[in-house]
Amino acid sequence: MKDFAAGLAQRLTTHLYRVRRLCEGPQQPECVVDGKKVVSFCSNDYLGLANHPRVIAAFKKGLDDYGVGSGASHLVNGHSRAHHELEEELAAFAKRDRALLFSTGYMANLGITQALLGRHDHVFADRFNHASLNDAGRIVDAKLCRYPHNDLNNLHKQLKRCPTGQRLIMTDAVFSMEGDLAPLPQLASLADATDSMLMVDDAHGFGVLGESGRGSLEHFQLSQKNAPILMATLGKAVGVFGAFVAGSHDLIETLIQSARTYIYTTASPPALAHATRTSLRILQQETWRREKLNDLIDQFRNGAKQLRLNLLPSQTPIQALIIGDNARALNLSQSLYDQGILVSAIRPPTVPAGTARLRITLSASHSDQHIIQLLETIERLTTGPRM
Repeated sequence: MKDFAAGLAQRLTTHLYRVRRLCEGPQQPECVVDGKKVVSFCSNDYLGLANHPRVIAAFKKGLDDYGVGSGASHLVNGHSRAHHELEEELAAFAKRDRALLFSTGYMANLGITQALLGRHDHVFADRFNHASLNDAGRIVDAKLCRYPHNDLNNLHKQLKRCPTGQRLIMTDAVFSMEGDLAPLPQLASLADATDSMLMVDDAHGFGVLGESGRGSLEHFQLSQKNAPILMATLGKAVGVFGAFVAGSHDLIETLIQSARTYIYTTASPPALAHATRTSLRILQQETWRREKLNDLIDQFRNGAKQLRLNLLPSQTPIQALIIGDNARALNLSQSLYDQGILVSAIRPPTVPAGTARLRITLSASHSDQHIIQLLETIERLTTGPRM
C-alpha cells in the first residue's frame, strides 16, 4: 500500500503543504478567518456581489419557488425554468446564439474537449493555462500540444506540423496566477488562418473586462465568429456559483448530446440560477463597480511601484507579487495574516518552480483605506533588499 505519510512529510519539507483556513460569515473584505479579524485580498469576488442584498433575496425567493435540490440531471428532470431563463439571459448578454449551464468551470472545460475531440485530433494549450484546461487536454484521446506562455510563433509552428484532424486552441483569457491577458485577437487570426477552433476560458474576465462587463471578448471586440467557444464562470465576478459555455446553436446541441460532465451529473440547485439572474442584472446596471475596481487597481499598482515591489504586469484584479522561494512566500503570507491581512501564498505546482508568489486580488468592495493598509503592511514586513 502507498505510504501516504511519507508523501505528506515530503510536502512539509519542501514547503508545499496546503492548509485550509476557516472563514466565518459572508465573503467580504473585512471578515473573520481562523478566529482572527482580517482584511481579505484573496477572494475572486471581484465586483462584491457575493453578499449583495438583492442577490441574497433572490436566492431566498428561489428556494421558496423551487426548493433546494434539483433532483436530477438536466436531461432527466432537473432542468428548471430558472436554469432555462438564465441560459437565455447569459446568451443575450454574451452576444452568443445559445448558452449552456455547467455545475463548475472545471466540468465545463472537461466536457468541451471530451465532446468535440477524438483520437486523430490535436489540442493546443498555453503552458500557463488553468489546471482545468490542462486536465481537459489530458482526458481526451486527442494529442495535447503545449506552447510557451503567449508565444504565438511557437504555436504557429506546432499548428503547421499538424495538417490533419480537428485542431482546438484553448487558452485562458485572463491567466489566473499572473493576471495578464492572452493575445486573443492574434489567436483568433491564427485560428482562422489554420482552420482551427478557438476556445476561450474567461473565468477571470467575465463581468470585469469590457465596457459592459461582457468580458475579455468585448474588451478585444471579438465576436462569436472570432472565438467560437466561450466558457466563463459564475462564482467569481458574478458572485454566485457555476459556469456556462456559449456559442453557436450547433455547438450547444453537441454539448447537450455528448458532454459527459453535463449529461451525467445532477443539475445545480435552481435557486442558484434564480439568484444568478439577479446578479447578472446588477452587473449590467451598477457600472460603478467596474469603474471603482479599475481605480483600486491603479491605486495599488502605483503604490507598489513606489515600494519597488516585484509585481507581474497586470491591469486586472489579479496582482501577483513574485517572491521566488516557497518558504519565504509562506512566511510573508503568515506575517501578513498576523498583521490582519489575508493573502494566499501560491507555490508549485500551481506556478512554475522558483516563482512562488503572493496572489493579491482586489474587489470593488475594497476601500482606498484597505489598499493603503495593505501597502503599508507589506512595506513594514519587507525590510532589507527590496522584493
